[in-house]
Amino acid sequence: MKMNFENEELKAIDEIGDNHHSTSAETPLRDDAFKLSDSEKIELIKEDVSHIMQTLGLDLTDDSLKGTPNRVAKMFVNEIFGGLNPARKPKASTFDNNYKYGEMLVEKNITVYSTCEHHLLPIVGRAHVAYISNGSVVGLSKMNRVVDYYAKRPQVQERLTMQVVQELQKVLGTQDVACVIDAKHLCVNSRGIRDIESSTVTSEFGGKFKEEAVRREFLDYIKLDTPF
Repeated sequence: MKMNFENEELKAIDEIGDNHHSTSAETPLRDDAFKLSDSEKIELIKEDVSHIMQTLGLDLTDDSLKGTPNRVAKMFVNEIFGGLNPARKPKASTFDNNYKYGEMLVEKNITVYSTCEHHLLPIVGRAHVAYISNGSVVGLSKMNRVVDYYAKRPQVQERLTMQVVQELQKVLGTQDVACVIDAKHLCVNSRGIRDIESSTVTSEFGGKFKEEAVRREFLDYIKLDTPF
């Protein structure tokens, strides 16, 4: 009976991963997530990567492989999962909208490099972000940095889209923020169904962007060619 229960539980977990199911708009972190320093995490992850490679039968004395555990550990902590650390959160300073620009501002084709939290494989795509100022504006590069910060963690695309919008809503003090992400998931493209052509599109519309005309204007901007 216990074995059957465990098998059913594993089957359910696998199905969640295959369906890219998101359980919350917040990244699931333990309360003690930052008890260890980055250097301590790197040392522990290095040991774990070494164990995985040894289990696979790889020879870690080979010149090509012996540095891999350390490289992977540093990459996990400092790069591809660096967005887990709130100390790396970009400071998105706002400025008064002195020129009284009251129309939509769109930053499109923001490069997204993230990692699927179900298989730890890359998610690669583009984000398109827009807002309508209610008195404050934010530097253009900060919009890119917000996307990059939330992308640099184990993710599901739906959550990433929501986190970008919610962060900019807080920074700008307005609900009028929108984000669309179009990305390829290597857990779909390189394993499982191995469909190399498909991509996933997610969207989150806040405030005025819930109105059909405003949403359509944003989506039309995304379609514009930018030849330079």
